[in-house]
Amino acid sequence: MKRILDLTIVFCLAPLWLPLMAFVSLMVWYRLGAPIFFKQERPGHKGKPFKLIKYRTMLSLHDDYGNFLPDQDRLTSFGRWLRSTSLDELPELWNVIWGDMSLVGPRPLLTEYLPLYDAFQARRHEVPPGLTGWAQVNGRNALTWTEKFEHDIYYVDNCSTWFDLKILWSTFWTVLFRRGIQAPDHATMPPFQGNLRD
Repeated sequence: MKRILDLTIVFCLAPLWLPLMAFVSLMVWYRLGAPIFFKQERPGHKGKPFKLIKYRTMLSLHDDYGNFLPDQDRLTSFGRWLRSTSLDELPELWNVIWGDMSLVGPRPLLTEYLPLYDAFQARRHEVPPGLTGWAQVNGRNALTWTEKFEHDIYYVDNCSTWFDLKILWSTFWTVLFRRGIQAPDHATMPPFQGNLRD
């Protein structure tokens, strides 16, 4: 049912999101240049890796040693706008169509975090990752890592069609009012460093 719901919603809304994606692609190309998309390996259902696709929001700026500059130095005003409107996530609809993701589920995090999870946190991979999730409508990047994981596992334990529809409806208002876009004192969410539960 979850897969059927995903594909039904995505294909029914295709007349809306396909033209929007074309427009945003042109904007990204004009403001940031090529490449338009940012692709990165992320762990999916049961930890299986897949290529997440998003719009690029940062400049490729390096220091003298070839390392990327901090996010706040590379994130442009246009990139901040893309993130605040969640338009940077739009290409992930293709990940949903390909079956890598669901519309609703725990957000796919970095592969490098996998060894840092405790048994509780690792349960987030018991369901497919999502474009939005219970944590995203309850604080998003304003949450601590501990709070995010607690929301993720709550979703795993209570996953249902009606719960997905509730989260999708709440996501509309979260995006509309741009709630929880950025973590306190950070341009993006600070890295997870393995703050394990007791």
